[in-house]
Amino acid sequence: MLDILKPPVLALQDFYSLAGRAIRNIVRRPHYYDDIVLQMDIIGVGSLPIVLLTGFFSGAVMALQMSRALSQYGATGQVGMIVSISLVRELGPVLTAVVVAGRNASGMASELGSMKVTEQIDAMRALGTDPIQKLVKPRLIATAVVLPLLTIVADFVGLVGGYVVAVPLLSLTTAGEYWNTAWRAIEYNDIAQGLLKPLVFAIIIALVGCFYGMRTSGGTQGVGRATTQAVVVASVWVFVVTFFITRVFVNL
Repeated sequence: MLDILKPPVLALQDFYSLAGRAIRNIVRRPHYYDDIVLQMDIIGVGSLPIVLLTGFFSGAVMALQMSRALSQYGATGQVGMIVSISLVRELGPVLTAVVVAGRNASGMASELGSMKVTEQIDAMRALGTDPIQKLVKPRLIATAVVLPLLTIVADFVGLVGGYVVAVPLLSLTTAGEYWNTAWRAIEYNDIAQGLLKPLVFAIIIALVGCFYGMRTSGGTQGVGRATTQAVVVASVWVFVVTFFITRVFVNL
């Protein structure tokens, strides 16, 4: 029984150690600003096309699915409110985080894993450079900065997608009523929830991707295994954490 529990317990201990050191190093020098800007470009700008597509069609599908139900009750004018609340509270942060996790957690794990199996990380330690300071910290900061921005973009594009379906395509409501109800439906609680979630998700995605990359072993097969584990674990934790954050805001 102890042999079964030992690997996951050790992995959890290593993860918390890595997370603690990475977060503590945020305020420590050197800061490697060039690496942070490079990672922001890779993670943020690189993920923008797929985030735009995901956000647009999420809003469009939401408006399309709600059209029949709202028509039965004569409340088609409320489609903007439903799309707005759904995107800002849940769909925008969660779908953006899952997309970014699939694209960037795997990239972090494969990049760091390749460095690990080729002993580049050991060489950095031998030269006196902290690998967590040089490799993990820039990815953590960059993800924490760009993921909330990507979520805001996804929310807006999702509202545009809902507008395209609700107004020109199905004529459920007028343009003025759609945007008016969408704007008035958003409260400060929703905005706080919609910005806190991607920040937490960003920390999870970056740390999970770097963690599995830093503990890669077994050559090229190990790199592939670490990449798969990083995507799966990061995506699962996004859904788990969003439940607890939503529970806190519902009680508020």
